Amino acid sequence: MILLHRKVLRRRRNAMTILAIVLFTLLVITVLNVMLSELNNIADFVQQHQKHRLCVTIPYRDRWKELQEMLPLLHKFLSSQHIRAMYIIVNQSDIFRFNRASLINIGALEAERVGCDYMAIHDVDIVPLNANLSYHYPEGHIMHPAAGKYHPIKRYDYKNFIGSVLIITLADFKKVNGMSNDFWGWGLEDDDFYLRLKEAGMADRIRRPSNLGSNRSNTFLHLHERGRRRDYSLDEYRKKRRRKRDKSSGLLNLNYTLKACRTLKIRDIGVSMLDVNLFCDPTFATHCYAIP
Repeated sequence: MILLHRKVLRRRRNAMTILAIVLFTLLVITVLNVMLSELNNIADFVQQHQKHRLCVTIPYRDRWKELQEMLPLLHKFLSSQHIRAMYIIVNQSDIFRFNRASLINIGALEAERVGCDYMAIHDVDIVPLNANLSYHYPEGHIMHPAAGKYHPIKRYDYKNFIGSVLIITLADFKKVNGMSNDFWGWGLEDDDFYLRLKEAGMADRIRRPSNLGSNRSNTFLHLHERGRRRDYSLDEYRKKRRRKRDKSSGLLNLNYTLKACRTLKIRDIGVSMLDVNLFCDPTFATHCYAIP
């Protein structure tokens, strides 16, 4: 009788062990299926976005220190979003005042030449910090990650601001003939570009981030040195505001000379640097020379 009882207990224990193994196996299979599904979703996401190629276009002059600091941080940020990016630095090497818009136009032409279908117009002194900022293909939109309420400089917090970082397809950029080439010195070329987008019926496609959980002090890193003066005067700024808008110049009538195209390594990151000389006819644009 005792032996029979022991056999029954042994069988029960064996049955419980088998049941536990079966349940554990089912649990493992369920977890693996969930993980596989998530991996497939990630793979689909990466594959979808890798159909596109981003060119980061950086208008540049004499900002080597900022570039060395900015580029590795930006590259790490883009890599975390599985974005294939090329870096095009357009270096103005002539004697004229800095013309950011013309350099961006040149960068757009180069981006198209190397096979990018969208670009991030990116100043050299700003770096994204918040992982929720997206640099992915804008899919029917124009993305402005550096929205005024998140920008480190408070004066840029106004409705039509689209400066510092703007993500746009090359097709959309070409639709409005790029940016005006008539802005020498600091300021207003972005505001003029906003008006071009608005006149083309594209301003309502601009999207800006919200609910990031950060603010203007920690959404972007600002690398601009306080001692470095901008090429700016209040009197000239007011004149720019008053003058007739240039609606004709842009991609189609860029006038520049490519002095050199160099492939550089900055902290092991490959970049293309285009050294360019812009053209300025002082008969029509005396403001291309330095402020006296």
